[in-house]
Amino acid sequence: MEVDFIVVGAGSAGCILASRLSESGRYSVLLIEAGGKDRSLWLKIPVGYAKSYHNPAVNWMHWSAPEPKLNNRRLYVPRGKVIGGSGAINAMIYVRGDRADFDDWQAAGNPGWGFDDVLPFFRKLETHQRGESEWHGGQGPIHITPMRDGIHPISRAFLRAGAELGFAQNLDFNGETLEGVGVYDINTRNGFRSHSGVEYLKPALRRANLVLETDALAERLLFDETGRVTGVEVSQHCRLRQFHARREVILSAGAVQSPLLLQRSGLGAGDHLQQLGIPVRRHLPAIGQNLQDHLCASFYYRSKKPTLNGLFGSLAGKAWLGAQYMLTRKGPFAMSVNQAGGFLRGNPAADRANLQIYFNPLSYRIPNNPKAGLLPEPYPGFLIAFSACRPESRGEIRLVSPNMAAEPLIRPNYLSADKDVAEALDGMRLIRRLAGTAALSDWVDAEVSPSQAINGDTALLDYFRDNSGSIYHLCGTCAMGPEVARAVVDARLRVHAVAGLRIADASVFPSITAGNINAPTMMVAEKAADLILQDADA
Repeated sequence: MEVDFIVVGAGSAGCILASRLSESGRYSVLLIEAGGKDRSLWLKIPVGYAKSYHNPAVNWMHWSAPEPKLNNRRLYVPRGKVIGGSGAINAMIYVRGDRADFDDWQAAGNPGWGFDDVLPFFRKLETHQRGESEWHGGQGPIHITPMRDGIHPISRAFLRAGAELGFAQNLDFNGETLEGVGVYDINTRNGFRSHSGVEYLKPALRRANLVLETDALAERLLFDETGRVTGVEVSQHCRLRQFHARREVILSAGAVQSPLLLQRSGLGAGDHLQQLGIPVRRHLPAIGQNLQDHLCASFYYRSKKPTLNGLFGSLAGKAWLGAQYMLTRKGPFAMSVNQAGGFLRGNPAADRANLQIYFNPLSYRIPNNPKAGLLPEPYPGFLIAFSACRPESRGEIRLVSPNMAAEPLIRPNYLSADKDVAEALDGMRLIRRLAGTAALSDWVDAEVSPSQAINGDTALLDYFRDNSGSIYHLCGTCAMGPEVARAVVDARLRVHAVAGLRIADASVFPSITAGNINAPTMMVAEKAADLILQDADA
């Protein structure tokens, strides 16, 4: 098969690219996805994300290498392997990031990526429940729903706790400013998950010029005699197939799979590829480097009054919540478990909000069982979690073998930067300040974990090293920038020194943005489609 454009990966970015590149009818597009179709009801119901957390049918279920600064623990790294990608299995918190994050991208040598440049693409992709405004779109495919009206009373107590400590009340984290405490927006429509697979790709598949191939794992890129990328070889249903692109191949396989596909194709650090016996087509040492992620830790509390633990922890309670959802498309089953939160300064020296807070009116764990779902703690409880917004630690992702079945090396190098250690302490102290407010005094019975017995910098850091985990915002492994030694793509997302190839997914982030990264990943795809079509029509 030969088409104009091949998009590898039908995730948050790839579904948008396939839709936008095919919508004019002028170009033929092939979209390749390693996973299957998103038919499961659990991928549509917001609370169903817990069912895909450990489900190999829709999840790559990677693990990190042992992390030296986390007592050599291996951390779980879920990644979507289904139409919609990680956007089909995440907790749906919709946060763009701070204005300064994108201005930093531009200042790093990426013209056209400042906040004023990317805001139109954020607006283009969304329909906000409050309607179109200076900050929000009203006609985009992704539907954004504020949760404020439906939050649990304890979440409102958290907002009062933030005000008691002097933090601003923020009615819209995606408005003029990110800083403050407030209630998160989520990407849902009429109580169902609204992600790019549903909103962009599904209607686009009616077009004759768009073809989708599922269960098709991209093994390597194809090149012509000049070194230009001309297509992709995939493994599908136990046979190899080759697809060819007249114009370009665009990788949207994500922060893990995009650099691995490049390395399997002979693009990457020459010495590493030679060690694996892979012929080097182009020495691009930045491929797989610059890995960034948000590292999170949770504090568990027992409550004096009922929280959602009782409802989620009993058959009768779940039946009531299920009936509420089926009849009204509202209630906890239609929401994220992360209801309230904030972007706050952990210390007065911070020049911008440097900590993200997640407030859950439910204390729970997710067992390693795709049939289990959320497992509430056996008491009325809640949890407060945090992550540093812009960690300085940098890691890597790379092949360990040319064998397709081999697990990759995922080494985030968490807490390898002193700033990240200091912010971990700031975050834990901030959680305790919030929990100790008068506003939450009617609710807090006891700190269950780590418990008040864990105090002082050394003990708190020990707790963090033993209990922190990824919040699944991996990015940066094919970074955008002007220098080949430190970056993989230029400001138009073209791979340096390799014709016919672009990348458009979270791997191109030069630096991680504050907050959840699904929204900026979709923005990258919208802007990438615009750039590609500009060049194609030139």
